[in-house]
Amino acid sequence: MHAIAPRKITVVGAGYVGSTCAHLAAQKNLAREVVLIDILEGRPQGIALDLNQSAAVEGFLTRVVGTNDYTATHDSDVVIMTAGLPRKPGMSRSDLLETNGKIVRQVADEIRRGSPQAIVIVVTNPLDSMVTLMQYHTGFPARRVIGMAGVLDAARFAFFLAEATGTSPADVDAMVLGAHGDSMVPMPRHCSINGVAAQDLLSADQLDEMAHRTRHGGAEIVKLLKTGSAWYAPASASVAMAEAMLNDSRRMMPCACRLNGEFGFEGLYMGVPAILGSGGVERIVELSLTAEARALMQKTAGAVEADTSTMRDLGLM
Repeated sequence: MHAIAPRKITVVGAGYVGSTCAHLAAQKNLAREVVLIDILEGRPQGIALDLNQSAAVEGFLTRVVGTNDYTATHDSDVVIMTAGLPRKPGMSRSDLLETNGKIVRQVADEIRRGSPQAIVIVVTNPLDSMVTLMQYHTGFPARRVIGMAGVLDAARFAFFLAEATGTSPADVDAMVLGAHGDSMVPMPRHCSINGVAAQDLLSADQLDEMAHRTRHGGAEIVKLLKTGSAWYAPASASVAMAEAMLNDSRRMMPCACRLNGEFGFEGLYMGVPAILGSGGVERIVELSLTAEARALMQKTAGAVEADTSTMRDLGLM
């Protein structure tokens, strides 16, 4: 096996998403070192030891380091931010913004001090708000602070399209724009199966049903699990983004990017197609939108703006 580049990936948060990110990044040999950090003593260390002991079986060269000390994360090339609390019964959106906002603010300060050249991928919810906060507090160029959710939402849409058409998910290209939540904008007219337009294979009603299921994809899993939420697909999406940037493969992926006039919006983080390379977001790709899709984008922008206003009121920005 060839030696791997002396790169470092840090995963913040050793919950299900974070530990799965560490696992996938190690198996893909994306970096010489993957650092898993959490506030709980023993948890990241135990997960790291378990993962390292699988190296002899899986044959990967990456070393996983578990820690509670941010010193071990210094000089990271990529940081994947997964730490935060899920929304619980009786908790308002503002409560979640405040709770996770404080966590993101603290982590941003650590990243800024210890890994000033890092690219940051934010997974913590509410996604579009937390990536906004991360960029604000790191002070990094917006191209180096990116939200994950578009890759996840598009993957969910792609799976539903594959099921409905009896095809392989690997052959499906799906696109989802906007915020990660109920106001997201699935784009059936920009979906295809190995080059064949999804609209040629499925009825408008079928596509609408799948778009609705995609919008509520996370809630569907939460309802089935009873406790907890999705972690495999979010981790896969996060690591795919990291891989694209570390390898400068210039893949086009839907991600939460800060818009600078694209799609008619200024200064907002929203899910849009982006070319990912060694500098982070190399370019945002604008799609032609129908009047209906444009109206939905305005709605999703309003949701992001409302959360940003709430974060200012809470003193987070």
